[in-house]
Amino acid sequence: MPATRTLPSPEAVDLIGLTRELAEKELAPRVAEAEAEEKFPREVFRTLGRAGLLSLPYAEEYGGGGQPYEVYLQVVEEIAAVWASVAVGVSVHALSCFGLAAFGTREQKDKWLPGMLGGELLGAYCLSEAHAGSDPGAMRTRAVRDGDHYVLDGAKAWTTHGGHADFYTVMARTSDTGSRAISCFLVPADTPGVIADPPEHKMGLTGSATATVRLESARVPVEHRIGEEGQGLAIAFAGLDCGRLGIASVATGLAQGALDHALRYSRERETFGRPIIEHQGLAFVLADMAAAVQASRATTLAAARLKDQGLPFSCEASVAKLIATDNAMKVTTDAVQVLGGAGYTRDFPVERYMREAKVMQIFEGTNQIQRLIIGRALRESDRGTLRVHDQGTHRS
Repeated sequence: MPATRTLPSPEAVDLIGLTRELAEKELAPRVAEAEAEEKFPREVFRTLGRAGLLSLPYAEEYGGGGQPYEVYLQVVEEIAAVWASVAVGVSVHALSCFGLAAFGTREQKDKWLPGMLGGELLGAYCLSEAHAGSDPGAMRTRAVRDGDHYVLDGAKAWTTHGGHADFYTVMARTSDTGSRAISCFLVPADTPGVIADPPEHKMGLTGSATATVRLESARVPVEHRIGEEGQGLAIAFAGLDCGRLGIASVATGLAQGALDHALRYSRERETFGRPIIEHQGLAFVLADMAAAVQASRATTLAAARLKDQGLPFSCEASVAKLIATDNAMKVTTDAVQVLGGAGYTRDFPVERYMREAKVMQIFEGTNQIQRLIIGRALRESDRGTLRVHDQGTHRS
């Protein structure tokens, strides 16, 4: 089923077309083998980087694509419909660049951002720890000032691209108490004392390397601190708002891919002398799947438009992440059901889509955390629902 999208310009139309073509020609032939063998597709990211697809939402003056977030998310969705592991990697790379792009000094951005956005380098984001997943304020990784350096010690869990990244954006404790206890650091991967453990053996997204990154007396120059000392949690939370939209678009693309496969199968498979899509019971399942995909897409792009207008979008990002990832779990499960016994085998990709969908409900903040964020926003609103004019604007 063709995706319904709002494309704001001819340039965006061309960009979506380029991404779709690249995904079909470069990604689709590789995905099954890479996921089955749990191989990290580093060269695929270089291909995307050379096509300018790793830096779309960032300023052109630093080598970015200068695209609205709405367009960038549609690119991520196109990639996810073919290869979710790679789409997650694109989102994580964008997140790893966010701190520098949004909070770095002019000198820092001039020095590092062009290389980070140029397409050859790949970033990773180090916030979570084994004991402090949903509570980053409880992190134990520490950065101690030593002259013109900080010395970092600790371990960051669940790091996407761990062991393959060229740089890490690391949150570390610079104080023991208070709301400004965490700071943000840009850490090159070749820094002595930066060590990646073997990758986790995961249920899904097996082509995406996820590892614990250990920092053992890793010395980082003071000039690699992003923002002020103690500003790290503010940087992290602002970045996660963007990252949640990225994961929402990945989940939407994953669900779209599952729907596409289910539709093809339902048109070809016959029972009782006719294609199974002509049986009302199954057609209703497919209709619900299509409605869920379109609801996910609309919710995600609505939040992106707020961001593009410079309006608050934190709650809307949580809504999008919650809806899109819950819908992806339902749609991919239904895709397996549509294919029946065949869907439970590895002869078809829908079983992989179902395994991949589960983690979407967990990372970038579990969906229980998203509900806490949404509930808090509702308590602070004087309306039962959140509307555009609640945020300082209105429609004429």
